[in-house]
Amino acid sequence: SSGINAEYGQDHNMRQRMLKYTPEHMHCHATFYGPLAPPNTTFIATQGATDKKTSSFRIVATGVILGLDKTIDVVKKLKLTGTPYKIFKNTAFLKGMFSSILEVSKFEGAMIKTVSGIRGQVKRALSAPPGAFRASFEDKIQISDIVFLRCWVSVDIPKFYTPVINLLSPDKTWSGMRTVAELRREKGEAIPVKQDSLYKEIERRQKVFKPLVVSKSLQKNLPFKTKPKVEKKRKKQLYVTKRAVVSEPGERRLTTLMQQLLTAQKESDKKKYEKKNKEKEKYLSEQAKINAKRGEKAKERRKIFYQKNAKKDQAGED
Repeated sequence: SSGINAEYGQDHNMRQRMLKYTPEHMHCHATFYGPLAPPNTTFIATQGATDKKTSSFRIVATGVILGLDKTIDVVKKLKLTGTPYKIFKNTAFLKGMFSSILEVSKFEGAMIKTVSGIRGQVKRALSAPPGAFRASFEDKIQISDIVFLRCWVSVDIPKFYTPVINLLSPDKTWSGMRTVAELRREKGEAIPVKQDSLYKEIERRQKVFKPLVVSKSLQKNLPFKTKPKVEKKRKKQLYVTKRAVVSEPGERRLTTLMQQLLTAQKESDKKKYEKKNKEKEKYLSEQAKINAKRGEKAKERRKIFYQKNAKKDQAGED
């Protein structure tokens, strides 16, 4: 009796990568401790065969032994995240990624990357706070950047198995240890749920960038076309903007007349534009009819020409 401890798939670079779920309609590798058996030996995995209360069982997996190797290295992907708390030119102090100096020393020289795509490298551990370290980047990062580290961690295979030789005997005296699922089912306990493991929507605050500020000394050296030409907002309105304009009776009559003339001009231009479009459509339709007639006549001429040539060729052959 033995449990399948790790399921994994082999990458293109021969890395034994641990799988979270078994692939559907596909093969995968599994490693566990068990009795010595030659390669190409078939095996079967069941669930519920040792339960005295139930007489049925379920086949979990079937497979074949590929080889005996206790030095196999199964790894799983790990993504660590941290945040900078002090930034220099191309160097920054980061925290939150590791919990001790020993962990930092294991990852010295590892490649890190910000969400914005700036690459970096882990340099040295700092004395305080615990887990903080110094890192260098190819460009200056911001205090709001999130830095992450992609790495692979080895998965330990439990070195335990129990040989069962009397399971098929008439008197079943052996009973295996109950699983955690069976204990919870008997006690009526629910499966504990980790809040950190639940999928939830990520709410990101929209970042507001500061406006570009060009110093006065730099503005003096810039050419006129590149100088900022934004006027400052006035706290008080000028006399020209807030004064009231009162027209005299003669000016009002002139304004009304000009508005009427402009309206009449717009209406006249609109009618001319519509008339021009109608004439253009009529012209295009007539040209299409003429081109169709020309095509038919050209087709008839080609037909007569080919008939005459065919008769001449027949006469020459005779």
